[in-house]
Amino acid sequence: MSLVQSVDNVAMLPAYLAAGTAVLVLLVDLLVARPAVTVAAAALGATGTAAGATLVGTAGTRRTFCVGDDCSWVWGGRAALVGAVIALLTLGVLALSGPLLRAGRTPVGEYCFLLACAMTGGVVLGAAGDLITLIVALETLTLPLYVLVGLRRGSLAGAEAAVTFFVVSVVATTVTLLGAALLYAVAGTLHLDRLGATLADRADLTDLPLTGVAAALVVAGLAFKVAAVPFHAWAPATYDGAPLPVAAYLSTASKLGGVVALLAVVQRALPGDMTGPVLAALAVLTMTVGNLVALRQRRTVRLLAWSSVAQAGYILAPLGALALAAGRTGDARTAAYAAAVAYAIFFVLLELAAFAAVVALRPAGGDGGTLADLRGAARRHPWVGGAFALALIGLAGLPPGLAGLFAKVTVVRALLAGHAGWLALVVALNAVIGLAYYLRVTALLYATPTGAAAVRPARTVALALGVATVAAVVIGFAPQLVLDVAAR
Repeated sequence: MSLVQSVDNVAMLPAYLAAGTAVLVLLVDLLVARPAVTVAAAALGATGTAAGATLVGTAGTRRTFCVGDDCSWVWGGRAALVGAVIALLTLGVLALSGPLLRAGRTPVGEYCFLLACAMTGGVVLGAAGDLITLIVALETLTLPLYVLVGLRRGSLAGAEAAVTFFVVSVVATTVTLLGAALLYAVAGTLHLDRLGATLADRADLTDLPLTGVAAALVVAGLAFKVAAVPFHAWAPATYDGAPLPVAAYLSTASKLGGVVALLAVVQRALPGDMTGPVLAALAVLTMTVGNLVALRQRRTVRLLAWSSVAQAGYILAPLGALALAAGRTGDARTAAYAAAVAYAIFFVLLELAAFAAVVALRPAGGDGGTLADLRGAARRHPWVGGAFALALIGLAGLPPGLAGLFAKVTVVRALLAGHAGWLALVVALNAVIGLAYYLRVTALLYATPTGAAAVRPARTVALALGVATVAAVVIGFAPQLVLDVAAR
């Protein structure tokens, strides 16, 4: 077998565009030294990356860095969907960052460069064909966020949040790498498809205690990235201490990256009977704890953070059907994987809209404030309040938030197809619990306003909020398109 690897540069184009954006931002910041031009360069690069990911994805599946049938880079429909969404989320966060950057406490060049680096990791993550590429891409997505969380000058809360995030993420990465090393010791390969085929054909390998330990370590390490209970403790403090746009990126792009990484390992590398029970337990714990603790929150960002934890449970729920033999049939597995990806896509759109509304309603460079600060916000800013209410209703899974409604229906349908009716019941019960705090905040938006002065939203923030809201509404009328792409 030849060890010479051919390189398909067309397949690599989205990664080139994302990495080129980071280089472009550095050069523009160095040579032009004008914040507006630097942000424009980052926005142009993110737009180009989204377009490149979509165009390459429409041409069918492309593979490169292959040795025999094992490839480290596989760009297909799902990779294109993830790459395009990550790039568009980066563009949206750049728009939300306008007030923060104009406040002068955050260096513009470094901020845009780090966002572009994180975008590069997210784009590569969707196409990863082996564990090393997967872990390196996930860390490329995560590492810049350590700095972004604490980048504001003179912010003690940001520094504390950055240290918390860094320490927990380093531990999670170490655990994941140890699990990957043990899997290599067991199967002699790190390519996801080859690893899955080897473990499926060799029952003697799956019976080894070392294999179970390795799988548990990999799943646990990746569960940190999606803030699944009991690996979630870092998320609320980090979100609340980070600048609002960075918290939005953590809650959307970073979480999407963790879901994609976990899904790649579960779908292609590890046996379903080994990971299914663990994922079912994680899903139940995550959605239940997230919803119950969210009921007690009084700070806006902490409520959204705990809501994000609960939403991670809904994303993991379809994968819990793998615990049963009926959930491991071809059709049931396909439905479960597609439901997890589709729910993640719907969630990040609604979550971005929610954070955009908070940014629009808060002073430039400020934190998320308390829920009491939102009282009467929809009366002072009808359009912003209406968009915020629609995002919250969508996250709750109620009409007219059709994207969120379809997402939860898709999860329940996938669970029923895998004969995991008990888990579908848990999802339904948790959705009812979630209504309490989503509707409470929505009602607060339309309550009698206090004497707080109205804040005029920045144009870029209003634009990002409008686009995210329109996208969530449109996708609610054509959800099957996302589901079909996610199933590829």
